[in-house]
Amino acid sequence: MILTGTDIGSGQNVALLHGLFGAAANFGTVQKRLAERHRVLALDLRNHGSSPHTPFMSYPAMAEDVLETLRARNALPCTLIGHSMGGKVAMAAALEAPGAITRVLVGDIAPAVYPPIYRAYAQAMATLRLSADLTRVAADRALATTIESPAIRAFLLQNLRFGAEPNWRIGLDAIAAGLNVLEGWPDLEENAYLGPALFVAGSRSDYILPEHRPIIRAMFPAARFAVLKNAGHWLHADNPDGFVSLVDAFMS
Repeated sequence: MILTGTDIGSGQNVALLHGLFGAAANFGTVQKRLAERHRVLALDLRNHGSSPHTPFMSYPAMAEDVLETLRARNALPCTLIGHSMGGKVAMAAALEAPGAITRVLVGDIAPAVYPPIYRAYAQAMATLRLSADLTRVAADRALATTIESPAIRAFLLQNLRFGAEPNWRIGLDAIAAGLNVLEGWPDLEENAYLGPALFVAGSRSDYILPEHRPIIRAMFPAARFAVLKNAGHWLHADNPDGFVSLVDAFMS
């Protein structure tokens, strides 16, 4: 499956992979900064952004989407930078095709099973009444009965097209049906990626824990770890300058 996205800059190939309910546009500032020194592709993963919709969600399938797209754009070998769900896709791609991946940076996620915290988001989005008179304020108010954080509601509502026939641009039904898979991690423990790998945690996040390090090192023996100050789970949004500095140091 060929994915949509943006492709700017020149130099080393770098691909940016967004998280759940996100899109390539979430990396807008980071992509522009990195494109001063590299060729940077920001991709919409399947069922996200403007990429094709499909009823099937799995990390090996999404990893193959990414590899197929990069291959079609003559962008291999490539550095992969993935956040959250995109970080799991980046790990899966590196493990499945290590020769095609120069290095991998994983943002605030581990190859582990996570609790089902996003199911409430999917349910709130699915039950939102879509009508021609729906406004962003009304949609936000409706989501607020389930989702307390204004920032998260604004993030989710980026996926909603308003107008005469409002609709979700993402494959919401497929994502909701695949959440049990996306919360987990496929059986790739027998694979190993020997290249450079950096796992970046947010200083205000608990997604990467000390007990995850042995699991990470078993599959990524060269893994290093960093903590980004003044950042929660959404690293590149909370501290874009610090995130770009980490990427620059890792790339050099």
